[in-house]
Amino acid sequence: MWEIFKKYKIYFGTMLIVSIVTLTLFFNALTPQKSLPIYNPSMVNPELVDTTIQYIARNHTIGDFSFLNQNGEKITQADYDNKVYVADFFFTTCPTICIAMTDNMVRIQEALKDDKNVKLLSFSVTPEIDSVPVLKAYALEKGVIDSKWNLLTGDKKEIYTLARKSYLVVKEGKPEELYDMVHTENFVLVDRKKRVRGFYDGTKTEDVDRLIEDIKWLSTRKKN
Repeated sequence: MWEIFKKYKIYFGTMLIVSIVTLTLFFNALTPQKSLPIYNPSMVNPELVDTTIQYIARNHTIGDFSFLNQNGEKITQADYDNKVYVADFFFTTCPTICIAMTDNMVRIQEALKDDKNVKLLSFSVTPEIDSVPVLKAYALEKGVIDSKWNLLTGDKKEIYTLARKSYLVVKEGKPEELYDMVHTENFVLVDRKKRVRGFYDGTKTEDVDRLIEDIKWLSTRKKN
């Protein structure tokens, strides 16, 4: 037997390599590759999208913005260039879903605090109440890491427009009050190219667990 093996060792070696390659390709074909959708306005509940962009089916990205954070610093799109980030809309006096949403944002911050590719972003839907000092007090209470997470306030009309034309997550409010906002529980995942890659229920532990894993996956990829 050994003599036969030595005589045909090249043949057996080749067959072994071919078998390993074949099994690897077969295994990879059966193993689903992780991917995340790229959301455009036409894919989202029309209630959450401005009527002027509901028809858009491709190339949607987050628009430019400029607001003040909890430290009175101007924060713009440039501060999130080439970052994977999570955005939400909240207000500091919210007695209901905001409590769970903020707690889960704290969870995300803790899970990814050492990943320099990841940031967080929260927009106040009641900027007339959530001034810079109010946001600062709230940030200190919640343990916000300033370099990681910005709480933003500014012109209500601009925030409203951004919510419905960029992040696709805020319902229209009362018809008699222009730019009144009914914010949702959605966390929005945005990739390095400013594209929306997912919506997650910020009040549910299982959704936030899935979000953390999706953030980690996006953070390690340059082309997705």
